[in-house]
Amino acid sequence: MKRFFFLLPLLLATELLFAQAPAINAAPNTLFTGADGRFEAPPDTTLVQFNIAAQGDDAKTAYDLASKQAEQVRQIMRNNAIDPKTAQLGSYSIEPMYDWKAPKRRLIGYRVSTSVTLKLKDFAKIGPITQQLADAAVSESQSVSYTLDNMEEAKTKAVEDAYRRARASADALARAAGRAVGELSYASVDTFDNVRPIMPMPRVMMAANAEAAPAPTEEFSPHTVTVTAHVNALFTFK
Repeated sequence: MKRFFFLLPLLLATELLFAQAPAINAAPNTLFTGADGRFEAPPDTTLVQFNIAAQGDDAKTAYDLASKQAEQVRQIMRNNAIDPKTAQLGSYSIEPMYDWKAPKRRLIGYRVSTSVTLKLKDFAKIGPITQQLADAAVSESQSVSYTLDNMEEAKTKAVEDAYRRARASADALARAAGRAVGELSYASVDTFDNVRPIMPMPRVMMAANAEAAPAPTEEFSPHTVTVTAHVNALFTFK
């Protein structure tokens, strides 16, 4: 959740900055309203997230295995006309592994793991990429989520919709009172987005069904990305 605050001269107290639903002691001849807004759009970007993990009797063996698996991933990307440099490395670790069942813990090997995120604009590549990663047995799990490349623009449009609704409510109330709405003197904004991931797909399950069924993502449409915003606004009367 990202919060923005816009301050104009008639703000009464600084503590209002930190209130999600501020309690405003409105001055005479002012009007306070709040409204929700939203913006919906089909996603334009897919995030394919997976990890590369290998273990060996010593750190060098584990590292060499992980390097070999990473090269397999790069080759899969090249085969699908994707530049490996577009993949983003999220984490990298080398961890010792111990036998905790023994009276005194015993070092039994090392595990090398790294997480990778791949952004795809061509949704037709999702199925082949996830399936080929499963067939190559280089990833323990995968997840797919859909988003908008320019999320900030979507949030701005949701805020604009919320403000229009807040202003419309203020105008309606002012007309009922025989008054007219003047300038905006204070506003607070909260925005939310609903980027929902598809649950991780275990490697073994995918590999076992590779020839019997199409990829889990085939023929389905990605969900709409919805961004919502709430605006609180304080107006003066003319």
